[in-house]
Amino acid sequence: MRGLFLAVFALLIVVGDTGRYPPQLVANATTALSYVREQASSHVEPSAHSYSQEQAQPQDQKQLQKQPQAQLKLPSELTAENTYRVRAAFALLWHAAQLSSDEAQQTLMMSIEEITSNQLNPESQFPSPPGESADLGELSQELPQGSDELSQQRVNERAAANTSFQVPKLDPIYWLENLVSLDNADAAWLLYQLIGEESASERFMALAAKGNVAEAQLAYAMSSQSPEKREKWLIRAAEQEYLPAQAALADWYLLHDQNKKAKPLLAATASLDMQSAFKYGRLLWDEGSYEEAKTYLKKAANLGQQQAKDALAITQRYSVTALGDVKPFDWADGNQCLQRIQPFAASLATMIRADSFYRQFNNDERLASLSLCVAPPIWLPKHALSCSDDYNNRNVLGCDVRPLANIAKARQFSHAVVVAKQGKANVQNGVMFLDIGDTYSVFVHELAHFAGFADEYPIARSMARKICDIQRITDFSPPNLVIDSPHYYAPVDTVSRWAKIDPNTIVAKAKTCEGVSKNSYKPSRRITFMEHHDTGAIPPLYLVLWQQQLEKQQAQRPISMNFFQAFHHQGDQKEAAHWLAKYEAFVGKAS
Repeated sequence: MRGLFLAVFALLIVVGDTGRYPPQLVANATTALSYVREQASSHVEPSAHSYSQEQAQPQDQKQLQKQPQAQLKLPSELTAENTYRVRAAFALLWHAAQLSSDEAQQTLMMSIEEITSNQLNPESQFPSPPGESADLGELSQELPQGSDELSQQRVNERAAANTSFQVPKLDPIYWLENLVSLDNADAAWLLYQLIGEESASERFMALAAKGNVAEAQLAYAMSSQSPEKREKWLIRAAEQEYLPAQAALADWYLLHDQNKKAKPLLAATASLDMQSAFKYGRLLWDEGSYEEAKTYLKKAANLGQQQAKDALAITQRYSVTALGDVKPFDWADGNQCLQRIQPFAASLATMIRADSFYRQFNNDERLASLSLCVAPPIWLPKHALSCSDDYNNRNVLGCDVRPLANIAKARQFSHAVVVAKQGKANVQNGVMFLDIGDTYSVFVHELAHFAGFADEYPIARSMARKICDIQRITDFSPPNLVIDSPHYYAPVDTVSRWAKIDPNTIVAKAKTCEGVSKNSYKPSRRITFMEHHDTGAIPPLYLVLWQQQLEKQQAQRPISMNFFQAFHHQGDQKEAAHWLAKYEAFVGKAS
């Protein structure tokens, strides 16, 4: 205890006459911290007397300051005596920081980072020395404020009286909060990390972000719900060449179809990150730089990126085909293909997804009994189709399908699937629109819409007003839905159909018409794939109903109706007449 007192006493003597001179405060604190680092490095516990001599000898102090600080760090565990030394040094640095010393802030911040590098519990790892106070509120009152306020004589008197010098506890969070009060951005970010997202104030992250801490800027961006704010902070973090921020900003640009802005960012991160390598390769491929694209795709694949492996496989199995070069396709004979479905894609990413749907469908035993046929997807040139995620102002994905008309003539398909980049999945007559985020379960759900099945979740009011109306539901006659009528259910034929297939069918509530406050019903108590595509089941009754719908071609809306509407709307009445005749021939076939 005597050695500890002499060490702190020596520190106070040096500071007594220079309490208003920040460089000396920093030098004294640095010497104390260097001593602790060096002591920990050598695993030797010199006496307090030797420490006080080092304080007093400028040459020894310079030697300590020349030590490589990257190799000498404050240890994970400190003796009570050294804990007090570090606490006293932190107090000096804080005093200098309050006197506008940037060096003091930096030194204090660096030291705090050292003792928090292992995410230590400050209270358990840095105990207060026996008999010493850890009162946080006394620092400003007890620290020397200059020789005119706390003279050398007063220090000596207090030392002789063995009066305890009040130094705050060695709690990194306490010192970080002090630094945050000086708007220290690095301190704000470390404090945010230490106390956790749930406990931390957004102010800490915001302060760190505004102080150009790249990690904080990225976190601040990703926590924002404002697109403008998110992009702003992603840009600021990326401008500091922070690779995670550059990768995140590239994703942001890709999401918003700003490939030109994403490309240089992906180029910067592709050599270090397999996800970026894959995305960069995909972007290069869509630009026509095939060989360079393969280099990055192979790099990502070799690092284990599955999508890159899939992309390389796609480039080997398919090639981009011009609209006029698509060859006819041999569909199965007879009634095996009552719906002939042709998928399309126009980029490497969408082609990967389209091929996935095709292969999973052919391996799906659940649907093997249905007269559905899906052809291999066709890889169209990049700008072959004009698509939008708000097609015709309907807030759903859609495309101008007229460019597919000649392919339909050559291939004789009845329905099409277009996989585009982004938008809400839906079916418009004989065309299904999906994006690269949609799963195979979405594909199956939409296939059922091709056969007239209705959604069993609450549908939009505009559609509910039509399908949930007693007079109009027969125009749609969905095989899986009926509604209340004054005497029974409507359509009554649908309920009879259920009972004929399975006399034990239980009519259960559906959610379809909730938007218009009407009751609707389905032939299953279970949550089916028409309510939750990803977790819902396909009951056996639904498969029978599905096959019956395929055999009732008048209940379907093939792609010929889409072509008729598109060409008629554009004033091409010759083509419109051709496709109207095709439609009438399709739905007029006998079951």
